[in-house]
Amino acid sequence: MQYEDNFTEYFENYEEDEPPEFYLSNAQIVSLVLHGIAFLLGVPGNAIVIWIMGFKWDKTVTSLWFLNLAIADLIFVLFLPLYIAYVALGFHWPFGSWLCKANSFIALFNMFASVFFLTAISLDRYVHLIHPAFSYKHRTLKNTLFLVLTIWILATVIGSPALYFRDTLTLPNNITICYNNFHPSDLDLIILRHHVLTWVRFICGYLFPLLTMIVCYSLLISQVKKSAILTSSRLFWTVLVVVFVFFVCWTPYHIFSILELSAHHNNYLHGLLRDAIPLSVGFAFINSCLNPILYVLLSKKLPSCFRVTFSELVKHTLWEVSQSGTVSEQVWNSISLQPYEAPGTEITPSERSLVPTEDA
Repeated sequence: MQYEDNFTEYFENYEEDEPPEFYLSNAQIVSLVLHGIAFLLGVPGNAIVIWIMGFKWDKTVTSLWFLNLAIADLIFVLFLPLYIAYVALGFHWPFGSWLCKANSFIALFNMFASVFFLTAISLDRYVHLIHPAFSYKHRTLKNTLFLVLTIWILATVIGSPALYFRDTLTLPNNITICYNNFHPSDLDLIILRHHVLTWVRFICGYLFPLLTMIVCYSLLISQVKKSAILTSSRLFWTVLVVVFVFFVCWTPYHIFSILELSAHHNNYLHGLLRDAIPLSVGFAFINSCLNPILYVLLSKKLPSCFRVTFSELVKHTLWEVSQSGTVSEQVWNSISLQPYEAPGTEITPSERSLVPTEDA
């Protein structure tokens, strides 16, 4: 007996206990359009960011964070055509079991990597501005590369259950679906595994990062004596907007994923979830193409956008972000370092010039 419960998990938008439908609902069509937009805009947009940050400029701590955020998004959008084809074919998966596993894994991998990099950027902002002495000693390219590698490994580990549970099933009418094979027959084990993976994904990929970022920015706003210095920073607003958009895009997906846990015992939810899950997934995945667009919208050169190219607008904002050691942060660093001066000593102007800026 094959698993026949009706919950969608990540890409599942199909009721396995009913005959497959060969027409797409309005929600599925909208989801398909969102995925197409994410692919068409996400590939060139993230490629531009990677080219600028990875090959055109010297590496800084901040540029490493944004570079890896773009890499995570680009890896994901390159796999989107597989899912687009899956939906367009009426949820028939002709690509085999391994690509079923890989496609689902890449989606989860992208979600965790993106939110972990955004969390790291927020923590980096907090440490750099609130604990300058610690930042001066430990905020180095070598340590940042180590943290980047740790995030990639962590995202791989947390997303890896998809490589084990994701599977294909060919129905009697020769329709092949890509679904979560938690167990062939044990319903209790199926429900347990579904609950565990959903809550791990919610806590690690949403709740904990969200709370961490809220705490970081709350402390930044409350503890920075000259808030005008902070809020005038291009980097501050860029990060804040990117973080806000990420959670706006992913919140519906996590809400319906948790609601989906009740579908095992509540058949009335099936109709709602059949429409809500595709929309929430499409809305979440559109986030992978938005960051380059946000960089353009945040660019000071936007009013003259008709005279410059998209890549030049992106480059201008990224340059402001990566160079946001800025006079304002240098002033704040010089103020913040004063409590760390030993009694009877004084930091000379030449020594103060060695205080780390954003390019450290």
